[in-house]
Amino acid sequence: MTRCLLVFSLALAAVAAGCGPASPAPPAGTAMEDLAQYEGADRLQKLIAGARREGELSVYTSAQTTDLGPVVEAYEKKYGIKASIWRAGSEAVLNRALQETRAGRYTVDVVETNGPELEGLAREQVLHVVKSPHHAELIPPAIQPHGRWVGTRLNVFVQAYNTKQIRKEDLPKTWDDLLDPKWKGKLGIEQEDSDWLAGVSGTIGEARAQTLFRQIVAANGMSVRKGHTLLTQLVASGEVPVALTVYNYKAEQLRAEGAPIDWFTIGNAIARPNGVGVASHAPHPHAALLFYEFELSPEGQQVIADREFVPTSKLIDTPLNKVPMTFVDASVSLDEYDKWKNLYTDLFGSGR
Repeated sequence: MTRCLLVFSLALAAVAAGCGPASPAPPAGTAMEDLAQYEGADRLQKLIAGARREGELSVYTSAQTTDLGPVVEAYEKKYGIKASIWRAGSEAVLNRALQETRAGRYTVDVVETNGPELEGLAREQVLHVVKSPHHAELIPPAIQPHGRWVGTRLNVFVQAYNTKQIRKEDLPKTWDDLLDPKWKGKLGIEQEDSDWLAGVSGTIGEARAQTLFRQIVAANGMSVRKGHTLLTQLVASGEVPVALTVYNYKAEQLRAEGAPIDWFTIGNAIARPNGVGVASHAPHPHAALLFYEFELSPEGQQVIADREFVPTSKLIDTPLNKVPMTFVDASVSLDEYDKWKNLYTDLFGSGR
């Protein structure tokens, strides 16, 4: 039985069971069904030839243009396909793809966004099952059993600090260390990182996590800000000396630009696969599948790594490959969304 997926107040929620999929999958014999499952030695050549005939590609994404843009540009340059990108928040990407499919208006070829939103679209059969030779090159958490989307990169939650205000030797080594009065007024967190809380709770225990973070907030306060880019910039500016939930790639990008910021981890870093899926009714099926292949290829994964993301390919080495991680399952995040969202708000507040 499938679930309807709705967006409430810019938040993803799984609701009452019993609604049918957004749209039936393409029947056997259609271009998408045949191509997505084809595993012949000439698969790539077929996709290239068909994509060049189609000539264009439509991508819906929540990634910043400066991050996904280089991947798209490399694809366009390599294959001569013109790509158009529509960018919005991950919830808006899910909502638009879902509503267009329900209306029988098939305009998107590829959805490139957060794992929970991709999982929601997969359950509604907006995304098609794809077989790819590159799947064997990926880390296990990137692969979804149903095959309707795949992780291309990891959003890794780390902690960050302003290097002009905080000495490296003074950084907290455990969550309990944040109870020290020296951190009063210096801590910040992103407004909607409930999946991070679920990951930390899985490592230290749910009851302990609730008690500990409640004590930290009561003792030293917590500046709650909306947006990981904003929070990371506030660390770099010194307004928030220490942030508990930033994406490692954004801290790395600012550090490379000379900002006084660095990142560290308390315990395991919490990682969530984000990725790509091909629309079941993609108007440009060859171009869509070719982009899927390119983003998973070593070439595409290296472009992702060059933007300081953590690629999911085992063939690409990055410094974070050696950092212990706890992975958040997108399916669990979706199923338990309300629980962790409400608990997160209860612990840290609604922010600003």
